[in-house]
Amino acid sequence: MATDREGPDPLLTPAEVAVLFRVNPKTVSRWARSGKLTSIRTLGGHRRFRASEVRSLVEQSEEVVETF
Repeated sequence: MATDREGPDPLLTPAEVAVLFRVNPKTVSRWARSGKLTSIRTLGGHRRFRASEVRSLVEQSEEVVETF
């Protein structure tokens, strides 16, 4: 039986998120520590970010830029 469910949400590294926001990867880690971004920790302790959440935040930031 086919379903309309997509696969699991891909996870992005801090470097990949930094490229999307045009910031340093350390800034992305700071955002995660402060709660601006939700992060998931790998077994090795590295941060990963849900692509859907990051995509949503990128779209919101683009809307803010367009209003100026």
